Amino acid sequence: MTPPASPVTRRRVRGDGVDLAVYEQGDRSRPTVLLVHGYPDTHAVWDEIAERLAGLFHVVRYDVRGAGASSRPFGRKRYTFEYLMADMQAVLDATAPDRKVHLVGHDWGSIQSWEAACTMPDRFASFTSISGPCLDHVAHWVRRNLARPTPSSLKRAAGQAARSWYIYFFQTPLLPELMWRAGLSAVFTRALKLGEGVPARPGHPARTMARDGASGVGLYRANMVRRLRRPRDRRTDVPTQVIVPTKDLFVSPHLVGGLAGRVPNLSLRPIAAGHWVTRSHPDVIARWITEHITGVQGGPLTAAESRALRRAKVRGDRLPFDGSLMVVTGAGSGIGRSTALAFAERGAEVVAADIDLAAAQRTAELAGLLGPEGHAFQVDVSDPAAMEDFAKSVMHEHGVPDVVVNNAGIGMAGSFFDHSTEDWRAILDVNLWGVIHGSRLFAAQMVERGEGGHIVNTSSAAAFTPSRALPAYATSKAAVLMLSECLRAELKGKGIGVSAICPGIVNTGITRTSRFVGLGNDEEARSRERVARAYARRNFGPDGVAKRIVAAVQNDRAVVPVTPEARLGYVTSRVSPRFMRLLARLDLG
Repeated sequence: MTPPASPVTRRRVRGDGVDLAVYEQGDRSRPTVLLVHGYPDTHAVWDEIAERLAGLFHVVRYDVRGAGASSRPFGRKRYTFEYLMADMQAVLDATAPDRKVHLVGHDWGSIQSWEAACTMPDRFASFTSISGPCLDHVAHWVRRNLARPTPSSLKRAAGQAARSWYIYFFQTPLLPELMWRAGLSAVFTRALKLGEGVPARPGHPARTMARDGASGVGLYRANMVRRLRRPRDRRTDVPTQVIVPTKDLFVSPHLVGGLAGRVPNLSLRPIAAGHWVTRSHPDVIARWITEHITGVQGGPLTAAESRALRRAKVRGDRLPFDGSLMVVTGAGSGIGRSTALAFAERGAEVVAADIDLAAAQRTAELAGLLGPEGHAFQVDVSDPAAMEDFAKSVMHEHGVPDVVVNNAGIGMAGSFFDHSTEDWRAILDVNLWGVIHGSRLFAAQMVERGEGGHIVNTSSAAAFTPSRALPAYATSKAAVLMLSECLRAELKGKGIGVSAICPGIVNTGITRTSRFVGLGNDEEARSRERVARAYARRNFGPDGVAKRIVAAVQNDRAVVPVTPEARLGYVTSRVSPRFMRLLARLDLG
């Protein structure tokens, strides 16, 4: 929820040959946060974030030279870093003399803030960079990728070159200025809404954008080519947080590669968002800025904040899921336990849930031996009230999960006419409703948090392989597959991935607990034993499924058939569904 508006005071500060429009809000006795905007924005791009920070900090913004209500000097030389640093120093001296401030920059504001953090680090207590790398670091990154070319390094370099098309355009004389004057502002405003989901609102884009865009071209002409051709060895000890929008159309997430070697006190915070993340996700950005500042100042942190900071910390031995929180249901054995351990081994903090508490505790104990401390919960996934309590407990005690694996399930076989109403209700309550409950509750938390995440739903090859012997089981798993596809479509725009995992014949304990309806006790026991031996001979264990689940999360895969027979069934169901229907008629019992 947006806090009540905080009054904003404006004053003029004399920079290096220019007058700068400076805006302040919040209590001046509190720590100062300096927000520096990019191109072609003004200070108003920070409005939402400034309001959220003003209750805790003294917030300072200013229109950089050439933008908004500040002066517009003529000539590219007046836009070099030397002038920009003098302007920033003047603002700091006027608003926060004799004390360190917390620096936050976006786009070009981040580029010049890198310069400030490297050249006058004594003025800053912390630095948060958003979608604007240090130009010297970029030049070294490009040279490193081209020095020992590989297909992946060349692809990364080419990708960033393509994203930087506008930089080359801005080097052409007069044309960019003429286009801004001719109506490029209207095109920019429409593109911002369509491409980033950021509608125009009072103050942004600014009414002065045509003039701001034309003047701000000088930033690129005065600094880009010179720094990229002759980069300096820029380093800083200022505690630095880099927020990395993974959908940024202009700045590649790969540019953070090797950054830890030049910024020893570094944290990375990826977010599934576009370049103007300051507008599209103000709650998240304001919270992360606050967490970073609080961590630097050494103030008290909540459990969730502490975990978030651990997740963001960059180390040389960083594991793929370091600091991530993952929840897995049906974690007491089989695929659930193997999945929990696979994520723990890769750095995740695991919440293991199962209807059998002792089994969940054993999984949590094993997870703790491989990674961070594990946590056990007893929950019946078919019980909506129990799942509500479970989801709330996880959030309050450990935070919002980054990965949720809805894995709990039961097996059932037999003729359709032998399945009673109670049989159908039992299998759908666990296999389908359990997935619905877990997806609904934890996805809502992920959406509210605004930092993305991933949901994995365990389906089965039976979802696309009909069988006369598995009517209820196959139906439940087909529903899980379709649910996952629908959920993926809805959550994609919120940065949350959804994967349906479809194992084939996997040797797990489910074969010994499955119901064989329509049979007497002795005959049912013999059927269980026969199927268990067949699955054991197949000898594909749950660890193989767990590896595919990890890969699905890392690569954001939609549907993942596991085992050769599952992949064959998936392809055949698409190529020749008639053949699959004929195959379903066989009595394999």
